[in-house]
Amino acid sequence: MSDAGKATMRVQLFKSLHGRLDTHKACVRGLGIRRIHQVVEVEDTPATRGMLNKVSYMVREVTES
Repeated sequence: MSDAGKATMRVQLFKSLHGRLDTHKACVRGLGIRRIHQVVEVEDTPATRGMLNKVSYMVREVTES
């Protein structure tokens, strides 16, 4: 299967996970983010959009400059 047609997003964790709900920590971990300021590339699917929506106060989308 080719990865050429898949849309991706780059996201970054900019707030700490300390003191957050366990479900929110699980969402961040599920996105593949391990530490603050780490940028990861995730597939743009409804599932990942939902995870990003749930933790939108801790995560931001990174744009290429």
